[in-house]
Amino acid sequence: MGMIKLMFAPIRRIVRFPLFQLAIVVAVILFLQSADEKSAFGQIFNGLDKLVDATVTFFSAIFAVKSFTKSWLTSGFMIAYVYLGCLLILFLVRVTIRVVVDFIGRSNLFWLRNAIARERGIEAYRAWVPFERIRPAHIPQEKWEQAFAWPANNQPPYPPLTHRIFRGILFYGILILFAAVLLQAFTRFSVLTWLVELTTR
Repeated sequence: MGMIKLMFAPIRRIVRFPLFQLAIVVAVILFLQSADEKSAFGQIFNGLDKLVDATVTFFSAIFAVKSFTKSWLTSGFMIAYVYLGCLLILFLVRVTIRVVVDFIGRSNLFWLRNAIARERGIEAYRAWVPFERIRPAHIPQEKWEQAFAWPANNQPPYPPLTHRIFRGILFYGILILFAAVLLQAFTRFSVLTWLVELTTR
């Protein structure tokens, strides 16, 4: 497992490079655009084109959109939607691979349980060492882990996913509202007015 990760490390670095990701997204858009309209890829591009057109129309109702701005908005939203779609596909592939690896480790399929457990044990130990370094000497290791790492009731020591999503939405909403107030007060951009018109619509 470690050798496989070492072999794929350069490829992962290239894939994580933003310009490479942008080139892949543009290539996907050109591939979808060149597909036959009656094919599945052609239907996907038609739906994507309608979604981008509806988004540009939506923003043109809020502020004036001329030809130059419309072309940039069309290209930007097309790239953004395809990028989000690729991220969603990669997320689903990653979840599927993790489920398959978990099944292989549980059932000892192909006798890979020891290799998977050893690899995950190394990752867990590397994550545990910085946590253990700050443990005071007078606190036993079991109590330290139960308080912050592995509680006695086997529940994760962090809030549920719904709470974290709600907290993130609330935090970024307040941040966007604060930035809009600053832009409204110190620049010529009437962002707060646009947001009010957007909510009223």
